[in-house]
Amino acid sequence: MVKKKGIDLSIEQKKSLIERSAHADLSITKQCELLSLSKGAPYYKAVKRSAYNCALMEQIDKQYMKTPFYGSRRMVKYLSVLGYIVNRKRVVRLMRLMNIKTIYPRRNLSKINPENKIYPYLISGIEIDRPNVVWSIDITYIPLSHGFMYLVAIIDWYSRYVLSWSISNSLETGFCIEALNKALSKGSPEIFNSDQGSQFTSKEFTGVLKSNDIRISMDGRGRVFDNIFIERLWRTVKYEEIYLKGYETVNDVKTGLSNYFPFYNNERYHQSLGYMTPYEAHYNIKN
Repeated sequence: MVKKKGIDLSIEQKKSLIERSAHADLSITKQCELLSLSKGAPYYKAVKRSAYNCALMEQIDKQYMKTPFYGSRRMVKYLSVLGYIVNRKRVVRLMRLMNIKTIYPRRNLSKINPENKIYPYLISGIEIDRPNVVWSIDITYIPLSHGFMYLVAIIDWYSRYVLSWSISNSLETGFCIEALNKALSKGSPEIFNSDQGSQFTSKEFTGVLKSNDIRISMDGRGRVFDNIFIERLWRTVKYEEIYLKGYETVNDVKTGLSNYFPFYNNERYHQSLGYMTPYEAHYNIKN
């Protein structure tokens, strides 16, 4: 029988624990529930993307970091100037696949699950004068030579300290819960903020927050700047690490980020923190 303690394992390790035999004690659906995996996770296989789509996605990602207010129409125009032949339908699909959220108010900005509860935005007007008042989570896209990965990270608003991160080849909820559990092993915030994505509104994810007595806050739809600190983190990580290194493989991603985030937390001085590192600010250490 699959034990619930398996939640602390990686997504691939959890999948390997699933018993597919007709004589298994639990159904595959029940095993997925205990392991905080989606029902489709055991059957998911990474889909290879065409080289052309990968090239388009890399250019879209780089331009989005410069102009996050570009919608699909402007992105089509930008790509055409670079010499790419692409229609808006494909760009919309790729931007959705990349989990890109254009920054301007409009309806139906991101995919949400209507069955999941949406929580109010709690951060307006509150004073954040110490660590562990507000944590935020978000997902971004990482280009590879022949594909892509997703990166999720949790950051403390006050110190900019990256509490945890995880990567996945799909947008399943499991790797977000994995990052959350890692972060909670280091402490607990008063408020946890996210967007309204289906990963963060799922009962599995919000259940972890509720069980730790953490207040749940969610951005207003179309208001990406509600989560501004982690948006700035993505810009920093991409320009200082991901774009410079040009990852080829998943192992490159793991190695690169495993080296970069300790540098970011422990060695990179932030002007907004009075030239302290996030580690120094988070743990109140004089530099």
